[in-house]
Amino acid sequence: QLQLVESGGGLVQPGGSLRLSCTVSGRTLNYYSIGWFRQAPGKEREGVVCISMNDISTYYKDSVKGRFTISRDNAKNTVYLQMNSLKPEDTAVYYCAADTWCSWSPYGMDYWGNGTLVTVSS
Repeated sequence: QLQLVESGGGLVQPGGSLRLSCTVSGRTLNYYSIGWFRQAPGKEREGVVCISMNDISTYYKDSVKGRFTISRDNAKNTVYLQMNSLKPEDTAVYYCAADTWCSWSPYGMDYWGNGTLVTVSS
């Protein structure tokens, strides 16, 4: 019943910034946990960050701490991922996912968007 659509990806130079958006429809946003995952070619999909329902907690992958920030705007039914100081290793397709509670495993999240490509390159 839940639909998620990502936007904001693109090409950026190392050290640059992007803001990804995840627009959610079908249910009340605040009662879902929303995570961002990414998948690079030849690699497994990995959890990047998650914000829990009612903003109880946030969880960040160690390699993005201090660079990425997740936030939620319930009035706009949108979750944002602000990405600063981007590195080439951040290059991946980024996916928005939703479930009752956060999970680091993609298999623990029930609802997914189709992804948006982020390329960090000179």
